[in-house]
Amino acid sequence: MTDPYPLRPVTDGEFGAWARMIADTYGADRTAEEIANQRAATALDRTVAAFDGDTPVGGASVYARLLTVPGAVMPVAGVASVGVAPTHRRRGILTSMMRRLLTEVYERGDEPVAALRPTEAAIYGRFGFGPATRGSLLRCERSALRFRPGTDFGDGTVRLVDRARARPLIEEVYDRVRSGSVGWPDRDDSHWTVRLFDEPHAREGATSLRFAVHREPDGRATGYVLYRHKAAWDAAGGSASAVRVEELAALSLPAYAALWRFLAGIDLVPWIEYEGAVDEPLPHLLVEARAVRSTVVDRLWVRPVDVGRALAGRRYPAPLDLVLEVEDDFCPWNTGRHRLRADGDAVTCERTTAPADLRLTPAELGAAFLGGTTLASLAAAGLVRELRPGALARATRAFRGDREPFYPGGWAFPLY
Repeated sequence: MTDPYPLRPVTDGEFGAWARMIADTYGADRTAEEIANQRAATALDRTVAAFDGDTPVGGASVYARLLTVPGAVMPVAGVASVGVAPTHRRRGILTSMMRRLLTEVYERGDEPVAALRPTEAAIYGRFGFGPATRGSLLRCERSALRFRPGTDFGDGTVRLVDRARARPLIEEVYDRVRSGSVGWPDRDDSHWTVRLFDEPHAREGATSLRFAVHREPDGRATGYVLYRHKAAWDAAGGSASAVRVEELAALSLPAYAALWRFLAGIDLVPWIEYEGAVDEPLPHLLVEARAVRSTVVDRLWVRPVDVGRALAGRRYPAPLDLVLEVEDDFCPWNTGRHRLRADGDAVTCERTTAPADLRLTPAELGAAFLGGTTLASLAAAGLVRELRPGALARATRAFRGDREPFYPGGWAFPLY
């Protein structure tokens, strides 16, 4: 039977129509400049489109990235630009595209893990993705951001810098921070161009980006914050305006504290808004921790595409000898038992016929992969089954990280 919506990569001439179709599924407009920036970051042979005749009605793409994982940096297949035209929903197109993409990732053998940031959390669990990082939506009462006595702000300075001068400085700081920060992806030139895209229609009513850079007395850049001003008024006509922090990175606690002191000193705005890490240090630096209100949200979702290579590619803080029974209906090559042995940098994960210690799916492995979501919490929800007493506790400790993993980018993971 002929497939009514055949899948294939898009050509260069089809890229604009394909990208606009996907943007339309999110209710977004795309300018020619945005399309050009996306094209520069996209390898056409890693795109997929579903066609109805000559018209693209579905699409997705993979971007080869590097992601910092516990104890290592790993190649990851960043999945993005996923959408199905509203005229063609519920016809199996999304499932077909995801199956093709993940099969191709596995067969290429380059990236053992796939990652994405979904706009809807209910969609990707059935494809084996699990929520691996979370963020805190912080709403800070600016006037109450008083720092504890003795807070070390260092001897550096924070200065506003124009875009052209700021970019090489923030790129350098970002690369140094991300090398030791689990959940942070690399960014090449095309990714930075998309991350810093700042045309008026993309600002959601806020100002253009401001670039504040922290420098040490010797001139080295050791931190930065990207932010906007958003004007608003409450029902009584009072100011409800906010500074919207788009990204903050620092190489030291004094640089971090100095950047927040700078933000707290911006006049005429009652609020500062920022999506930071679940274990963001800011509240601990303040006299009144309740000046920072937080709401936890999921961010990066992860899926092991090749279970053995994925688990062998990260490091574990405690010695481990564990047999995992994986049930993977969507990528059946992963189904079976895998023996994970780890001792420092010596990590292997191989097929085995030995009795299993835990039974789970790739979604649970993906959720726990970066050291945030615990296997114990997943077991409490009935998603991980302990088959050998004590195995769950050992595995939970071995997979856990020192800090909560955090993904610092925007919605489109591979581009930001």
